[in-house]
Amino acid sequence: MSVADSSSDLLPDRFRRWFAERGWSPRDHQLTLLEKAQAQRSALLIAPTGAGKTLAGFLPTLVELSSSNLSRLAGKGRLVGNAAKPGEGADEFHLVEPASLAETPPRPARQASLAAPPSPHARREGMVPRSGGLHTLYISPLKALAVDIARNLETPIAEMKLPIRVETRTGDTPVSRRTRQRRNPPDILLTTPEQLALLLASDDAPYLFGSLRRIVLDELHALVTSKRGDLLSLGLARLWRIAPQLRAIGLSATVADPDELARFLVPQPDGEVISADIVVATGAAPPIVEMLDTKERLPWAGHSARHALPEIYDLIRRNTTTLVFVNTRSQAEMLFQELWRINDDNLAIALHHGSLDVGQRRKVEDAMAAGRLRGVVCTSSLDLGVDWGDVDLVVNVGAPKGSSRLMQRIGRANHRIDEASRAVLVPANRFEVLECAVAIEAVAENAQDTPPQRKGALDVLAQHILGCACGEPFFADDLFAEIRSAAPYAGLSRADFDDTLDFVASGGYALKSYERFARIKQDKQGRWRVANPKVRQSYRLNVGTIVEEAMLKVKLVRSSRAKGGGTTGAIARGGRMLGQIEEGFIEGLTPGDTFVFGGEVVRYEALMEDQVYVSRAHDKDARVPSYMGGKFPLSTYLAERVRGLLADKRAWKGLPDQVRDWLALQTKASQVPDRRELVIETFPRAAKSYLVCYPFEGRLAHQTLGMLLTRRLERARARPLGFVANEYALAVWGLSDMSQMIRQGRLDLDALFDPDMLGDDLEAWLAESALMKRTFRNCAIISGLIARRFAGEEKSRRQVLFSTDLVYDVLNKHQPDHVLLRAARADAATGLLDLRRLSDMLMRINGRIVHKELDRVSPLAVPVMLEIGREAVYGEASDVLLAEAADDLVREAMG
Repeated sequence: MSVADSSSDLLPDRFRRWFAERGWSPRDHQLTLLEKAQAQRSALLIAPTGAGKTLAGFLPTLVELSSSNLSRLAGKGRLVGNAAKPGEGADEFHLVEPASLAETPPRPARQASLAAPPSPHARREGMVPRSGGLHTLYISPLKALAVDIARNLETPIAEMKLPIRVETRTGDTPVSRRTRQRRNPPDILLTTPEQLALLLASDDAPYLFGSLRRIVLDELHALVTSKRGDLLSLGLARLWRIAPQLRAIGLSATVADPDELARFLVPQPDGEVISADIVVATGAAPPIVEMLDTKERLPWAGHSARHALPEIYDLIRRNTTTLVFVNTRSQAEMLFQELWRINDDNLAIALHHGSLDVGQRRKVEDAMAAGRLRGVVCTSSLDLGVDWGDVDLVVNVGAPKGSSRLMQRIGRANHRIDEASRAVLVPANRFEVLECAVAIEAVAENAQDTPPQRKGALDVLAQHILGCACGEPFFADDLFAEIRSAAPYAGLSRADFDDTLDFVASGGYALKSYERFARIKQDKQGRWRVANPKVRQSYRLNVGTIVEEAMLKVKLVRSSRAKGGGTTGAIARGGRMLGQIEEGFIEGLTPGDTFVFGGEVVRYEALMEDQVYVSRAHDKDARVPSYMGGKFPLSTYLAERVRGLLADKRAWKGLPDQVRDWLALQTKASQVPDRRELVIETFPRAAKSYLVCYPFEGRLAHQTLGMLLTRRLERARARPLGFVANEYALAVWGLSDMSQMIRQGRLDLDALFDPDMLGDDLEAWLAESALMKRTFRNCAIISGLIARRFAGEEKSRRQVLFSTDLVYDVLNKHQPDHVLLRAARADAATGLLDLRRLSDMLMRINGRIVHKELDRVSPLAVPVMLEIGREAVYGEASDVLLAEAADDLVREAMG
């Protein structure tokens, strides 16, 4: 008997009737997940968008709560039918009397392979036995997703008149409601990793979570690849100890290694590796993904895709609702502005990215859900699973950077599993055509490239240790065992744990004499507790792992400038909030400069405290914000496929004519790189000598390679002047004739690219560069060593810089093996430096270097050469200058 045939045994009558009234049948994976839950098994559900993942994740909870709560209320004689109407109360809705009437449902027998050690809280004297209480916790990476899920849950709960209370808890939830939630928890609480950490750091966490039966982790793949995932895993470890009966459900659409991801959902026994059960949804219609073959001249370089604007607008006009994804916030601002300039049909086109005011984002989200918009230009802020109604086309502007990310975006179109989602990729330049082509192949093969699960970071561990002490005192041995039950920390050594604990307790050996770094202390029983109430307050204000560039509030006011260019006096305070912008960008402006923000051109008027005052302007050549957020590296998987495409000349037939001609020119002038070799070109230009290579390993790895190569070229007396990198290539230039040096044997390319550059050269460069200080700064903030926020105030960027740089210098001199320095080096290696990828590349090309001595720039080198010196040029002027420079270089390359 199939799972579907057994639905009558798994689903209560009211649920079967609800499915039937809607003309639905429960899908196999939904029933399988219900079956797993009834067997007390944790499970990972892998299903595409539109497969009913959310309903599947909550179905076990709704079934359990409906039966236990109805029985409880009937027994009390208090069963009521005051169901809320669907759509009312996204933050909170009640269907029955408060949960204080509830009785505890019987707890299941513990499963040896899944259960954590017994909770010490359960034995605490004087603890009031729970009745009812919080049943299910839902964790989302996005606040908007939590609110959207609450809205979607209202419909089945109200239509089936289920006696269930659901509430959200995010940073936007009023303090009064947060307090009441802890005193009188709902049945289901929808929240974020940061809010979970805050709740666990309170002394009433055992009361709140003691009754917890299930945790649902949505978009799990997006959580586990960052430090937010580390923090969440430590929160899970604490929950398993407080509530041994807890089971987890993970929901994910894109997974490269399901077994590895499933480990995250269950406690890891010492010395063993176990995983949750895996459920895979089947029957999804394959997506229809095409690449725009533009009729315009395809640029050799650049990322704006302005050449395709009329074609993008035509796609929006010909479809009911279109999501236009870009990779950066600044690109979103530019594209939105340009689309409105040609919006002759007055189509309803909106803008959505993370720096916009929350109220503005909610308006766009509501309008999307209601079907009132024809198009939305957006960034990764809409990558994840919010239900945006009937989106019938996704347009991805620029290269997708990863096949899994592209599948996630494609899934925003058509939330129906049995109908194909449609997407169009719009490459911004010729190299991006190659990336788009292999990404389309990867999607057709359902080939995933989500990053591997990370090793738990020590700065996050320090934050968690402090949070545990804020909750209630702990013994070090107990906490160490608890932490190692979390998958990212399963391999944590006792030495690393003790070093981190010592750091939280004293700051470490080099900082012991500073009392302010002593945040926890031991009591007479040897338990660790917070040193004073201020430490607890500081933790609550600074919890979390997201460290962004210092942000300033942007407010729209009337201009203080007279028509002649002078000023008319002080600007008025107040004004409408537009959103937030990076402090570093504003520091480069002078009053009167214009830039694009929130989809309109504004003039910078003044900076007062943490607020930027702007007025409306009508300049066409405005500057565009250079947001820190939103830049993605090219995935290793797609890079490998791009090299494979270049090596297979038969595959070039499927490429657009302009790109095929470009590669043919490269073959004639130099050589197209093979899959495993490294082609290096040297040529003279404008009294300088250039070395260009094509590793295809992404901008981060190429930038690190450029730094190390320039050091080696200095020692070789090549007199390097600089380098520039893009996702595909690296160019270094200098004063000495590098072609002649190679020809005469004074410059050995095999030695220049030897993997040993990742030894002493790397250490020497890191010691001199500001990169380590920047990485250390983030670790210091996450670990709680440097508090960014205090009650009633926030440290300025300069104050944080001064504090962290000072501590960095002290530790580097007196304790170079300090736990925070180790954390910073690990971050640099996996993040900004991409050392693993660079190391793999150097091993791959060892002995396979092909040198081409040219008399001029090659066609393949034109795009990276155009990167030189263009960082300071903004807006439309950038495209004009880039086009002119490209024409000059192209003519030169073609002889």
